Amino acid sequence: QIQGTIFPAPNFNPIMDAQVLGGALQGISCEKDVLIDILTQRCNSQRLMIAEAYRDMYGRDLIMDLKENLSHHFKEVMVGLMYQPASYDAHELWHALKGADIEEKCLIDILASRSNVEIFQMKEAYLIQYNNDLQQDIASETSGHFRDTLMNLAQGTRMEGYADPSTAAQDAMILWEACQRKTGEHKNMLQMILCNRSYQQLWMVFQEFQNISGQDIVDAINECYDGYFQELLVAIVLCVRDKPSYFAYRLYSAIHDFGFHNKTVIRILIARSEIDLMTIRQRYKERYGKSLFHDIKHFASGHYESALLAICAGDAEDY
Repeated sequence: QIQGTIFPAPNFNPIMDAQVLGGALQGISCEKDVLIDILTQRCNSQRLMIAEAYRDMYGRDLIMDLKENLSHHFKEVMVGLMYQPASYDAHELWHALKGADIEEKCLIDILASRSNVEIFQMKEAYLIQYNNDLQQDIASETSGHFRDTLMNLAQGTRMEGYADPSTAAQDAMILWEACQRKTGEHKNMLQMILCNRSYQQLWMVFQEFQNISGQDIVDAINECYDGYFQELLVAIVLCVRDKPSYFAYRLYSAIHDFGFHNKTVIRILIARSEIDLMTIRQRYKERYGKSLFHDIKHFASGHYESALLAICAGDAEDY
């Protein structure tokens, strides 16, 4: 049972919420606790209804008011919650591609883990928000086999629900050869299989790969390739196997490997909050011994910490 941490609030009243937010934002000092109480305890569609009621009531845009009244990472969390999921993905991809430095890990996290429908909606949102074509931006801002693989994923053409045991061994053989030979042509075959076969098919392919090579596919990729191309291939494999585990691993590295990589933590918590964040939390605790709640508490502070913990929705035993 895969589940999120944020659910629709019962007895929801967007007009009342908009009024309370207006009071919190228009006051002499911004009441940040009130913002956290409301925006982290409503599901995305409810937050969008609040934004509409807010506009009707004050003639102002709630996102703009949040941006004007808040700062730093706390602002990023509160504003991030106000985007629809596809718009939020588009927003993150745009900044990853067009910021001062390209954020390859952000591109990997999003494109390796989204379904065809999510990719289609994200591309549409990207075009509306930035008047740019996502695939063209990927083509112009990235390079090599990393670019080719991202482009393939961004087509959103993965087969769904289909599995053919008779071709699994054949695909596994191609993957194994690709890891042995490493030519451009082999790299293309490798990414074509990983980007276009269904998850069900890839499960069988990875099993066959193990049988043929005596090695786990992730170990083989890590041995044979390097750089962001290798990271992207591994991310695809991990997402096929267990998406919540992949995100638990990404959160752990964002929290522990480079100090606290705020953008990654914020992006994953917001994007997965209504999908599988509760499951991610469980995987995190199983794998790393400490709870996600505990680790966030240890690294973040102030209202920023409160907002992240509210989205994370820790249990009593997590303190």
